[in-house]
Amino acid sequence: MFDLPSTLQPIVNECTQRAKLHLLLKRDDLIHPEISGNKWRKLKYNLEQARTEGKSRLVTFGGAFSNHITATSAAGKYLGFETVGIIRGEPHHPLNSSLQFAQDCGMQFIYLDRTHYRDKDISSISSHPLLTENECIYWLPEGGANMLAVKGCEEIVSEIDTPFDFICAACGTGTTLAGMAAALSPKQKAIGFPVLKNGEFLFDDIRRLTNADCQLMTDYHFGGYAKTTPELIQFIHTFYQEQQVLLDYVYTGKMMYGIFDLIQRGWFPEGSVIIAVHTGGVQNANVFNLKSSEL
Repeated sequence: MFDLPSTLQPIVNECTQRAKLHLLLKRDDLIHPEISGNKWRKLKYNLEQARTEGKSRLVTFGGAFSNHITATSAAGKYLGFETVGIIRGEPHHPLNSSLQFAQDCGMQFIYLDRTHYRDKDISSISSHPLLTENECIYWLPEGGANMLAVKGCEEIVSEIDTPFDFICAACGTGTTLAGMAAALSPKQKAIGFPVLKNGEFLFDDIRRLTNADCQLMTDYHFGGYAKTTPELIQFIHTFYQEQQVLLDYVYTGKMMYGIFDLIQRGWFPEGSVIIAVHTGGVQNANVFNLKSSEL
């Protein structure tokens, strides 16, 4: 069902050759067509725990375009769990493509206004029929961010049999970076690229998940979560033309842009081996027709 371990794809262009280093892309986006990337990594042990506890309904949180919501709904469909998504904001009519996919997988929605959602205050909907049967509910945090998710993300590193110096990932909650950092040797370094503005706050969130060392590059958010610029979109187009790899503008495009910017600035020592983790999330990339014949 899952294509693991995910492959390492060399990324070679004029930039990497001039810098005399090696860049490899770990293709977690190819793990599964619907539960790909770090979403499966973070769900894996949570789903095992839900089974162990005899839970039948997964309840989780996310925005209207959340990759975590779509991945949880697909996992429920394939693995026999009922799924409920507590969605930030007002009801969407008609449903966008992400929510329509989740609904087609069997997920049911509860909408929570932004104020209560921010505080994760579900008291106003606690009487909802989907939430009253506590004995069957397994609660998943937003983005799947907990210690079981960290355990799953540690396996990204354990699958790599090529010696490397740096491993990079885009950061939303920081869970993936925390898991990878926890699995590194002392000579290796984990680098995160926060997609949120003022991403320094992730240091504290990551520290709550692991004591392992990591570094955040906070200058590549392009205005904040899901924000973009023509420069970023052009980079994503060019990368697809060169490598035939689809990036998204929310996470992986920003990470890869940041990596190449650091390479060009000489941040990585000559001869370095860099692993970049493709954490999936490319369904939104289709907005820019990156697979079109015009490329």
